[in-house]
Amino acid sequence: MSFFGTMQRVPRNRLMLVFGLLALSFCFGVDAFAHNVAEGDKGYIQESSGVLFFPFVYLGAKHMVTGYDHLLFLFGVIFFLYRMKHIAIYVTLFAVGHSTTMLFGVLTGISANAYIIDAIIGLSVVYKALDNLGAFQRWFGVQPNTKAATLVFGFFHGFGLATKIIEFEISPDGLLANLIAFNIGVEIGQLLALAAILILMGFWRRTSSFMRHAFAANTILMAAGFVLVGYQLVGFAVA
Repeated sequence: MSFFGTMQRVPRNRLMLVFGLLALSFCFGVDAFAHNVAEGDKGYIQESSGVLFFPFVYLGAKHMVTGYDHLLFLFGVIFFLYRMKHIAIYVTLFAVGHSTTMLFGVLTGISANAYIIDAIIGLSVVYKALDNLGAFQRWFGVQPNTKAATLVFGFFHGFGLATKIIEFEISPDGLLANLIAFNIGVEIGQLLALAAILILMGFWRRTSSFMRHAFAANTILMAAGFVLVGYQLVGFAVA
């Protein structure tokens, strides 16, 4: 029996419980799903002037470590990756995409509606969960290029952050240096978060429950992505 077929044996009531809990989270805690920079950090960014290398490294690392949407996508990307060289390739593609559009967007002042960009970021989480479940191969008989998809969604993740930074009207004095520092911090935060995820995944993969619960884990991941999309679309509709 295929992986997808085996995973379909997960009890339906368990999946309903998962969706129910996520629905409750959406109804009673929508503020927690806002892809945003903390108010204190926002004020600091707006008031800063000149080159502030280490503070912006810290802000970048903090953004990544607390950026649930980025972490959910990375979790999905490495879910079935076992070799470090494969993990390095995918994480590098994501980092290149993220860094390129973040720097390009801020330096050129090109932005888009933040709700739409963040909805696409939520869709990236849904895509990766479906990809892990083998849904595209099963439904359409094709397998998307996962490396290309990781790079493309990295572009959207970076553009989403650029859109937020542009809204802060950051001082042009020291802008390039501060953006580079921020981006370095983002990559440091990504490595720290990735290390923690890999350690936990390493322990989980050694247990017999990993394959039994892989379907449920990716279903939760997919549902979380849909909740992110729904929140952003509601925000777009009422803005």
